[in-house]
Amino acid sequence: QVHLVESGGGLVQPGGSLRLSCTASGGFFTIRNMAWYRQPPGQQRELVAAIRSGGDTNYADSAKDRFTISRDYTKNTGYLQLNSLEPEDTAVYYCNADLEFEYGVQTYWGQGTQVTVSS
Repeated sequence: QVHLVESGGGLVQPGGSLRLSCTASGGFFTIRNMAWYRQPPGQQRELVAAIRSGGDTNYADSAKDRFTISRDYTKNTGYLQLNSLEPEDTAVYYCNADLEFEYGVQTYWGQGTQVTVSS
């Protein structure tokens, strides 16, 4: 059974940093692409950052110069470094990954990790 498990969320003061992790498990060959989304209270889920199999990355405008997406697929893990956090970054952060199996590629979501930025 496939699992994506996020960790690293929490309460942080404005200007602080957090590092989110997303670890995949469950019988796949490799991780193709990975992305982080977030859903602020009362709002729709939005893309924050993505990293493709070749290493190309893209970021939402709100994340550029503050957040960094990376991966260590030897550990089946992706990361999202959050710096210079602002109250507007408060949201549930979700990991999304395209996993390659013998029969093809499937997309999975993690359960989410809460990030709260408040003084």
